Amino acid sequence: MKKKSIFVAAFAAAMVAAASVGSAWAYFTTYAEAQGGYTISLGDETRVEEEFSDWTKHIAVTSAEGSEPTYIRVKAFTGSQYQLVFSDKAGKWSPGDDGYYYYGDIVEGGQTTEPLDVKIENIPEDAGEFNVVVVHESTPVQYDEAGEPYADWSIKLDSGNMEGGAE
Repeated sequence: MKKKSIFVAAFAAAMVAAASVGSAWAYFTTYAEAQGGYTISLGDETRVEEEFSDWTKHIAVTSAEGSEPTYIRVKAFTGSQYQLVFSDKAGKWSPGDDGYYYYGDIVEGGQTTEPLDVKIENIPEDAGEFNVVVVHESTPVQYDEAGEPYADWSIKLDSGNMEGGAE
């Protein structure tokens, strides 16, 4: 009788284990991880270029050769104790309500924007190192029903590139 109860208990345990195989298999097929990968390049890239002189960052954005036509916007910021004054000699950049400066012309692949100058003011004598962070974004040129180009900033080609330097 003892053998029979051991057999029944073992059979019951095997049935419970068999019943949960399906959910365990579903777990492993749902929560699998993989390593490695491939970089996918869509061919559209912009790069911010900065030069620094006389407490002024001269910012230009270059669209990679072969990239589609884009609109560009740039934002710069630093600590609250410093003031940033934006200007451009070509008159191509205009401030937006969101803190970005928008380049007025369409930038074709291989072209570079006119420089946007960001002058750093109110620098105390005892100022140590600090950063001026520059963020740029690009969006592909869209066209309305009349064929007029416009920018839709909810579609971003390239964004979040931050550059900064201690000066």
